[in-house]
Amino acid sequence: MRHPEDQYLDLLSRILDGGDRRIDRTGVGTLSIFGAMLRYDLGRGELPLLTTKRIYWKTAIRELLWFLKGETNIRSLLLEGVTIWSDWPLAAYRKATGEEISQKEFEARIVADEAFAARWGELGPVYGKQWRRWLGPDGHEHDQIAALVETLKTNPSSRRMLFHAWNVAELGEMALPPCHMVYQYHVTSDGRLNSLMLQRSVDSFLGLGFNLIAQAALQTMLAQQAGLKLGEMVWVGGDTHLYLNHLDQVREQLSREPRAVPAMRLLRKPDSIDGYRIEDFDVAGYDPHPAIAAEVAV
Repeated sequence: MRHPEDQYLDLLSRILDGGDRRIDRTGVGTLSIFGAMLRYDLGRGELPLLTTKRIYWKTAIRELLWFLKGETNIRSLLLEGVTIWSDWPLAAYRKATGEEISQKEFEARIVADEAFAARWGELGPVYGKQWRRWLGPDGHEHDQIAALVETLKTNPSSRRMLFHAWNVAELGEMALPPCHMVYQYHVTSDGRLNSLMLQRSVDSFLGLGFNLIAQAALQTMLAQQAGLKLGEMVWVGGDTHLYLNHLDQVREQLSREPRAVPAMRLLRKPDSIDGYRIEDFDVAGYDPHPAIAAEVAV
């Protein structure tokens, strides 16, 4: 029986061997394929937490919880020790001011100075804004997550259980347009919750491992809130690529054998989807190979 992680490794190999060499927005360049799919049965314990390199799963879930709070400023993330969104506001600050400030100095200033954070730590109407406060043409804000939870509880056979972040009217105000765009949910007749996530653009080496464990965590939270069992998790990629400065790291990862699949559980059930904390997530049996460093393309 194949290891659940093999499909991810096969995807890396497919891109590495047959990807189209392209110049991309960042100028770094990529090898790219279009259209990919990964499937994991969470109900059978196929947690998509990579073992061929360490994934800092708490960072991924802290980011997810930040989205669920509807937040769009990096200050609250930095207070949690999460720096994965710093590159974009830092680049904007350097461009606007000409100051060659280091990332650590910039982040320290964001944390220490709320006024500075309000001006330079804001990312615009990114994921959290669209998930929890999508602004309609009539000025009404739509909470897509609350609506999803309610439908899962009251009308689980609905084919309209989804949320998305690609708000065309606000794309120009975002530091980075949404990559993981659409999440759709499906409940089987025996009460299993399935999910499908469409990602328009994916950094397959650095980003995808985070996206997969975050999708699994969100599905686990939604299942608990709606009193459902876990089912399948489907990930679909559009422009699925490897950056050219990640290829040696990819080859190193492909040389490694997957280890035992870890397990994730929730330690309590909050009153609502808004009540989860990082301490509620327990991951057991995670013994990965060492992390592999690589630079983020901005």
